[in-house]
Amino acid sequence: MRKAFMVVILGLGVVAASSLMRDPSRVAAAPQSTAVFDADGKLKLPEGYRHWVFVGAPLTPNALNNGKAGFPEYHHVYVEERNLDVYLKTGSFPEGTVFVKELTRVLNPTFPDGSRTEPSGRGYFNGEFNGMDVTVKDSKRFAATNGWGFFNFGHHPLPYSSWAKEASAAECAGCHQAFVAKTDMTWVQFYPILRDGDKTK
Repeated sequence: MRKAFMVVILGLGVVAASSLMRDPSRVAAAPQSTAVFDADGKLKLPEGYRHWVFVGAPLTPNALNNGKAGFPEYHHVYVEERNLDVYLKTGSFPEGTVFVKELTRVLNPTFPDGSRTEPSGRGYFNGEFNGMDVTVKDSKRFAATNGWGFFNFGHHPLPYSSWAKEASAAECAGCHQAFVAKTDMTWVQFYPILRDGDKTK
């Protein structure tokens, strides 16, 4: 009986292994990570990220950058709570951390500087979604770029691409390496909860 049981278990293992080999898109994510990669190293568009912790929204509008801002939209940045908790305790993000930066345009500017007037006053307000960038911490996979990989799912209105290849260092990682390598490749100075910690606990 025991021998027969072991044969069944081994058989199931062979079936599972052969199934994965037949379907190269089914690649396991790093432990404790939301990131899912295919056999070519492309990253799958994260799911449920708008339910993660919202850490901030910097804005560099075209009107304040001679019409040539690298990112003229709001940067809505999200990270999973479990990874944020580790950062707040240790000062670095754990392996497998995923950051989502979703872009939104400024809402229908009516002044040359890109602002508009609303009942709350003159300023900048969120318009339509306009793209997404994602970063993943995986020290082995992205050893050449300080342990982080950078992915662009499109700088355009919804829908975004379902998969994205790693961006070149010149596109993203190089700037992070030059300016924020000492803060785990993250612009912590722009996000109060990362810069100052959680004062509510």
